[in-house]
Amino acid sequence: MRNTLVIGNWKMNKTLEEAVELVVRLKEKATDFPPSAEVVLAPPALYLASIAMLEEPWHKLAAQNCSHHDYGAFTGEISAPMLKSMAVDYCIIGHSERRTYFHETDALLAAKVDACLRNGIQPVFCCGEQLKQRKEREHFVTVLNQLQQGLFHLTPAQLSDVVIAYEPVWAIGTGQTASPEEANEMHTFIRQQLSSHFGEVAANDLRILYGGSVSAGNAASLLACSDIDGALVGGASLHVRDFAAIIGAAS
Repeated sequence: MRNTLVIGNWKMNKTLEEAVELVVRLKEKATDFPPSAEVVLAPPALYLASIAMLEEPWHKLAAQNCSHHDYGAFTGEISAPMLKSMAVDYCIIGHSERRTYFHETDALLAAKVDACLRNGIQPVFCCGEQLKQRKEREHFVTVLNQLQQGLFHLTPAQLSDVVIAYEPVWAIGTGQTASPEEANEMHTFIRQQLSSHFGEVAANDLRILYGGSVSAGNAASLLACSDIDGALVGGASLHVRDFAAIIGAAS
């Protein structure tokens, strides 16, 4: 059975002091979190080591990005081996903001997935369509193409260490959210495509998260869907009460 996974993506927010305070305040509510829910925090990379040293057993850590190189003369980059040395378990790959603002290509994202896997980090591979593609009924083919280019080179065994996050781009940070029916329809489609390529067992074991304006108000209805295995939470993860309520809905 797939356990529910809730990831808080803080993006480029919080000072170090604010980040530590947020973790400490969340810990105060951790005893109320469903024991079946796996909670992961994705702070800015600068804070990963500091938060790791807090030794909070109620959560795991994720990076928001990593290089596809393991080492070398790549000024400003952070590698998967570096992240692993800071007790990072997950790394978000291919978020729409990386695809859009930093022009990350499908080939680059596939290489980043490989870098994570060879260093023992689980990639959280993001996919999702633009509003125009949704309106023109191209959302299924768009997401399938992203999956094919980013993940279909893997073996079924490698896929078992991957998490997929479906984030319709038109819902990220906009306050708009795919309805539970729309979200679950895409999640079911993704699982069907994975089953066709990797086999039913691999597809059924893989967790698929929903992201895109997840809030305390809509989390329960989204997480109740049959093929939604958790949430990749943006803005709401910056607020203790909201993020705790979302985790609480993951029962």
